[in-house]
Amino acid sequence: MLHVILYQPEIPPNTGNIIRLCANTGATLHLVGPLGFELDDARVRRAGLDYHSLACVRQYDHWGAFRAANAGLELWSFSTRGTRWHSDAGFSAGQGLVFGPETKGLPLAILAEIGPGRCLRLPMVSDSRSLNLSNCVAVGLYEAWRQLGYATAQRPVLDSGVN
Repeated sequence: MLHVILYQPEIPPNTGNIIRLCANTGATLHLVGPLGFELDDARVRRAGLDYHSLACVRQYDHWGAFRAANAGLELWSFSTRGTRWHSDAGFSAGQGLVFGPETKGLPLAILAEIGPGRCLRLPMVSDSRSLNLSNCVAVGLYEAWRQLGYATAQRPVLDSGVN
């Protein structure tokens, strides 16, 4: 499926929302530290509701540990520095979507490592600074999943229209 990578997330409810999002889409969540909170923080649990047991969450002390454990993982970064819309990327199964901390975004070194051609941005009106992290992850993840034909999703049952 897909992988969501949060680099040094800072706000517990955002991570809780993303845990819930990953559980509902089948994506694996990778948390790259140091985290700005404890993973067992009540705010993370509250935002994630009862989805923690349904999500696949992996934690790493730092970027180097993440890269060593996932050496073959093809990555896309999301940043306001991106020059391509998220919808112009050609996502493939098994790829990773990398998002930076809420107050700083991804460091230039990580953006350079992933490559400028793989740095995506979400459309916003002029003079906008940024979007909420959990919203960005949702938009990026759902676009990637849409391109994969919503693999593994349960199709809705069509209403016959009869009352």
